[in-house]
Amino acid sequence: MYLITVFGNLLIILAIISDSRLHTPMYFFLSNLSFVDICFTSASIPKMLVNIRTQSKVITYAGCISQMYFLLLFAGLDDLLLSVMAYDRFVAICHPLHYMVIMNPQLCGLLVLVSTITIVSLFYGTSLGVYLSSAATHNSQSSAAASVMYMVVTPMLNPFIYSLRNKDMKRVLKKSLGGKP
Repeated sequence: MYLITVFGNLLIILAIISDSRLHTPMYFFLSNLSFVDICFTSASIPKMLVNIRTQSKVITYAGCISQMYFLLLFAGLDDLLLSVMAYDRFVAICHPLHYMVIMNPQLCGLLVLVSTITIVSLFYGTSLGVYLSSAATHNSQSSAAASVMYMVVTPMLNPFIYSLRNKDMKRVLKKSLGGKP
């Protein structure tokens, strides 16, 4: 599932980069979402796979803090990018004649930057505090399945949900994989 997540999202990024017709705000945000999904799963799944393979549950304090920082950062970015994508679709549907003026490259870059800054400033401190304070009372077995669903399944499905239902993405992916465009 981890490999499907990485390769699926990487394929979306490469398809968007390779076709100039996909250089629009919607696909800019979609490629950023794919990148964040790769980073999100890569922040913890490799360590989890090593732990499963070695039957070890050991992690250093610094490793734990680093992993939590990146998980919170990328989870928050994921949420904010989905919000930005929703705003992009709102503008495209409700103000189609003004879409290119409103969703210019500067605004798109600013929205991604603001998403990053907001996550670092809001979620990092508060979420880390909540996580560390409830660690002693937390049942690890009951949350393992939920963690896998959130950390692996959701990022794995994002390329399918946001890309493969789109005719432009289907065309570019077919062309990239050697099929008829």
